[in-house]
Amino acid sequence: MSDITPAIQEFISRVVHDGSNYRMDAMEKLYTDDMAILFPTREGAIAAAPRNEVFAEFAARGRAGEAPLSTEYEILHLEEQGDYATALLYRRMSDAAAPFLYELRLRRGGAYGWLVAGETVTPWPDPKTAGAFLPPRQAA
Repeated sequence: MSDITPAIQEFISRVVHDGSNYRMDAMEKLYTDDMAILFPTREGAIAAAPRNEVFAEFAARGRAGEAPLSTEYEILHLEEQGDYATALLYRRMSDAAAPFLYELRLRRGGAYGWLVAGETVTPWPDPKTAGAFLPPRQAA
């Protein structure tokens, strides 16, 4: 893992805390206009939720008075390349929700130095299958 710069660490903390608390005015400043979240559906397809849908869901939860989401997260990996960075996070939003692996695609810019340009959210790997992206070698 590359070193996590304080600026990116602070930015990710802001994204987690503002989003978890439904702070829509703050969230507006953290994401690019064309951001979308990619995630697998129960049917095995990949869905793309555009910014307006994601923000509408968070705003609705806030208006309904729902309790804030958990801010539990851990930055697992970060790669920074010029004006772009990719961060992998362990993230769990509630004891009632499964943990997920978040890939945040960041672009330099915005009021805080970075913006979220996209996210990919996948179920947290089962320890029995983690790391097994290739099948076992076949004996020759």
